[in-house]
Amino acid sequence: MNLSLYVYGTSIVHKTSFLVKFISLLFLSTLLLTFPNLWLSIGALVGVLGLFKLANFKITTVLQQTKPIFPFLVLLFAFQCFFADLTLAIISTTRLLALLLFASLLTLTTKSSVIIDSIEKHLYFLRYLKINPKKVGLAISLTLRFIPVLAIITQEVKEAQKVRGLEKSIVAIAVPVIIRTLKMADDISAAIESRAFDSDD
Repeated sequence: MNLSLYVYGTSIVHKTSFLVKFISLLFLSTLLLTFPNLWLSIGALVGVLGLFKLANFKITTVLQQTKPIFPFLVLLFAFQCFFADLTLAIISTTRLLALLLFASLLTLTTKSSVIIDSIEKHLYFLRYLKINPKKVGLAISLTLRFIPVLAIITQEVKEAQKVRGLEKSIVAIAVPVIIRTLKMADDISAAIESRAFDSDD
């Protein structure tokens, strides 16, 4: 799956600056979480799907973004139906799906280098607080990409454990996911150190 990687394109979504897309994501998150409205959540999801279309992505790309989190969405929907009501269940799942797809769209249409450079440029004042804005940019970039990567790892582990008949065992899934995540974090840390990124230049 190509969930966490930039995909080259010439659409208006690709050309839109990272700052605009990031602020839009923050605004949409605030709006949906502040006003839990059914039609607002559905409208947001339709709008995000429209952005995927505008970015010239096929429906298969959207499905690739949805597949890793689909079991969680089903669980969330069932939980809300049982403890709340159908309307709240639809609101919760649609707004979460809209936000996750928007975050995925951001990483699909923005290079990591652009994310880091943009944040460094607009947060330059942090240098006066003895904080390296480039490191902040790297942290945000890794966060945006780490979440979908975790979804991929979880999906791969679940498929592997399903062959062994352990797909319903939380421990059998959680332990390999944690180990692989820590290994990946260690590899990323080593790569960053090898490039002397810890310098204050």
